Amino acid sequence: MSLSLDLLKTFLAVHRTGSITAAAQTLGLSQPAVTAQIKTLESTLDRPLFDRLPRGVAPTAAADELARRVSGALDALDEVVSAELPAEEAVHLGGPAEFLCEQVIPMLAPLVRAGLRVRTTLGLADDLLAGLAAGRLDLVISTIRPRMRGVLADPVYDEEFILVAAPELAAGDEPLAALPVVAYAEELPIVRRYWRTVFGRRSTMTAQVVVPDLRGVRSAVLAGMGMSVLPAYLCRGDLAAGRLVALAEPEVAPINTGYLAVRSGAPARPAVARVRAHLLDAFRAAPPF
Repeated sequence: MSLSLDLLKTFLAVHRTGSITAAAQTLGLSQPAVTAQIKTLESTLDRPLFDRLPRGVAPTAAADELARRVSGALDALDEVVSAELPAEEAVHLGGPAEFLCEQVIPMLAPLVRAGLRVRTTLGLADDLLAGLAAGRLDLVISTIRPRMRGVLADPVYDEEFILVAAPELAAGDEPLAALPVVAYAEELPIVRRYWRTVFGRRSTMTAQVVVPDLRGVRSAVLAGMGMSVLPAYLCRGDLAAGRLVALAEPEVAPINTGYLAVRSGAPARPAVARVRAHLLDAFRAAPPF
């Protein structure tokens, strides 16, 4: 029995992404085309390969065995083809706007000077990880731990958070809860998490100013518009210079772990593998964030 390479490649994409939709995006095919190819393969093998779920698909035991048997050969073929791609093909990197711009982009300077082409996508972790699984992105800096099939993630940094305000705002006698708040979003996710972690209670404050970019939040805090919780990498210099002051000094500062995510199961293009290895080394050598 001979099987088309196209059928096997489509099967492997569905198996690795756990989704007909994501596999279609990865392969540049329509969803009906992917569904038809999977049905053809199931008919040829005379056994079901996937159980349909409300969201995505789950592989059967037969699918897991088939993936184990064909993945090595298909990946080797992809590696040969990738080696023939134009050397100038760009690496697509996604991440949160502030951290990517402030910390990650400078790390890539040596590779860019050596000829690397980079394209960036800024956004929220869930959207970026979906783009990674679908093949639209090559690497993602994620502020949440990826929990999806077909994605491998390495923890690469711990982001420390500090409650800060301008000196003139902090000099008053008002309790913290009475100070105006500058926030990233209306729900105050960062501020409320800090309040629960450090003070052990739920914050009932509302935002005076909302800026959906932590660099804008920093600017508003520096201008004396209110207090906020900022990652240390954004405000450490301001604290050292006296432009901002810390309003609390917890024994253990709240942190958030960041991850470098890549699609798993298939060898990356040489440029992607080079960027991933470079970033892993750069994060290991970097000072605390």
